[in-house]
Amino acid sequence: MTRRVRMGMVGGGPGAFIGAVHRMAARLDGKIDLVCGVFSSDPEKTRSMGKELGIPAERLYADYREMFERESQLSLGQRMDFVSIVTPNYLHYDIARLALASGFHVFCEKPVTTTAQEAVLLREETARSDRLFGVAFNYSAYPLVKHARHLVRSGKLGELRKVVVEYPQGWLAFPIEQEGQKQASWRTDPAKAGPAGCLGDIGTHAFHLAEYITGCSVTEVCADLTSHVQSRRVDDDVSVLLRFAGGARGILHASQVSIDEENGLSIRVYGTQGALEWHQEEPNTLILKWPDRPREIVRAGVNYSQRLCTEALAASRLPCGHPEGFIEAFANLYRAFADAILWREGELDNPPQLDFPTIEAGVRVMQCVEAVLVNAQASGGKWTRIT
Repeated sequence: MTRRVRMGMVGGGPGAFIGAVHRMAARLDGKIDLVCGVFSSDPEKTRSMGKELGIPAERLYADYREMFERESQLSLGQRMDFVSIVTPNYLHYDIARLALASGFHVFCEKPVTTTAQEAVLLREETARSDRLFGVAFNYSAYPLVKHARHLVRSGKLGELRKVVVEYPQGWLAFPIEQEGQKQASWRTDPAKAGPAGCLGDIGTHAFHLAEYITGCSVTEVCADLTSHVQSRRVDDDVSVLLRFAGGARGILHASQVSIDEENGLSIRVYGTQGALEWHQEEPNTLILKWPDRPREIVRAGVNYSQRLCTEALAASRLPCGHPEGFIEAFANLYRAFADAILWREGELDNPPQLDFPTIEAGVRVMQCVEAVLVNAQASGGKWTRIT
């Protein structure tokens, strides 16, 4: 019987949002056990969370340095295999760097760092350590996103012309960070979130989705970043013109001040022979558009073996009509990451689906973010090349 992969976690303590999502997703396929953690900078909160999660007291640590040191001293059959990093952005680099140096695989929330330079350094550290590095761009793991990618890359849409990707939210339309709202407080603090606010938080998802589906790199950007809420120190609304390798043009819009918007991530891709459209809030539907026939509606489901590509079917769990969404997409990443670890160790007989964002995706997105920041601060609205 294949063993279960052992996970440690840094962050995700009481009051955190995304840490609980990661834990649910990691458990979903029965491949991963959470065995240790540092859930808060407050040891009492770590102990409380650890007790709630059923983790032995001796596997709860005061900080991540202690966790990596003590876990590395355990036998290979006991120690954690990888760490899941779900802290505010400014901590990602140091935690990931030390985890790699200590011999552990890393699965990290986006963005991987707050600067492109740090992301490149992490890529170098990953190569030196020969460890795996996954990044939580979870929207790329929806079944119909994978099918959209298959359609584009197999040439069904023809030569790409236009990509429109947007991610509107409304939760920061008012200065709730001044009222002590925990998520708003750190996400609007450049010391913790980094210099990119809305851009770094949800614009990164939009960038990754556009490059993932099209298979084309963004080569140049022309940007307008705004802080609409008075006294906010980071951007809360982003508009970017994109130029892709191969000649396609694009538009990226991300906003956290769009009243009554929830999580409206969507993408439209137009080619010379057809187009597609996908909305995260309706993830089981993919719309295909053709010049010579009516629109097609493609639906997700494991029983659609004649309609969906292999990758989309592998990312599906339920028959059509049974909604799969946010947690399941996260779980697809964790399942692929766990299988990659097991495959390396010879635990799996057949090559697994290893389709998860790596440190390369983390670097690409941070290079785009940095180019947008540079361009938005430049005069004349000139195009800024991504290097």
